[in-house]
Amino acid sequence: MCTSGESARMVEFPALSKGADFLLRGKENMAQAAAAPKKKVEGLGGEKLHVWPYLVRLEFLCALLTIIALTVWSIVIDAPLEEAANPTKTPNPSKAPWYFLGLQDVLVYFDPWFAGVVAPVLIIVGLMLIPYLDVNPKGNGYYTYHERKTAIWVYSFGFLVLWIALIIMGVFLRGPGWNLFMPWQYWDPHKVVALVSVDLPYAFGVRTYNGAMLFGGAVIIGYFAVGTAIYFFMERKALKSVGFLRMFLKIELFLIMMGIVIKIVLRLGFNIKYVWVTPWFNI
Repeated sequence: MCTSGESARMVEFPALSKGADFLLRGKENMAQAAAAPKKKVEGLGGEKLHVWPYLVRLEFLCALLTIIALTVWSIVIDAPLEEAANPTKTPNPSKAPWYFLGLQDVLVYFDPWFAGVVAPVLIIVGLMLIPYLDVNPKGNGYYTYHERKTAIWVYSFGFLVLWIALIIMGVFLRGPGWNLFMPWQYWDPHKVVALVSVDLPYAFGVRTYNGAMLFGGAVIIGYFAVGTAIYFFMERKALKSVGFLRMFLKIELFLIMMGIVIKIVLRLGFNIKYVWVTPWFNI
């Protein structure tokens, strides 16, 4: 309720009057939304909640915490500018910006045509295809973990292992000569690591060039063929509802992602340089 004096002042300032009415109506709408009974959503078995204030409030808090964390990070860790570029002095190691260090580190395990062209294209295309390949209605419009465990774990694995972990490795563990250094080790620019890299066919005793090419091709083709067959067998009941093309693209993208991880493990653990050697390309 407003007194006569307040009413007179609001008449003198119509903009203030409209603003006060807007705020009062907003408070009334929020109170009505909070007091309104929760409606069941058909097919979901849950409750229907208003976006405002429930969802917006949570998103605002998450954004606020993220901004605080980034602010503290930027204050604690210095990021000084380096000296002007000197054409006679090449920095060692020469690193890309931190957000590209993952792709730069992939160059250790793959040839440039794959690490610099194929891998980025697969990442972009794979992310673009997610809305078309994932037709599961569960999780649309509400948060859930128990109903989408597989999708959440697959995406989290790809993001954390193939992106964040490689960036962390490139920033903190790659030193002079792009050698691996533990956090407690000194970055010795004169360190020389003798790596005896071998191809996978050679590790299995295949010495001839044609035999190595056939062996590597059989491993790659067999990996995709067996993985695809197992997936289709496990998800055979969903073939009609999901569709053959969607299932095929999903499993191929997943196998490519896991294949990159397997190749990184082979390189770091066993010094395997190539799995498939051909006259035209090497993988």
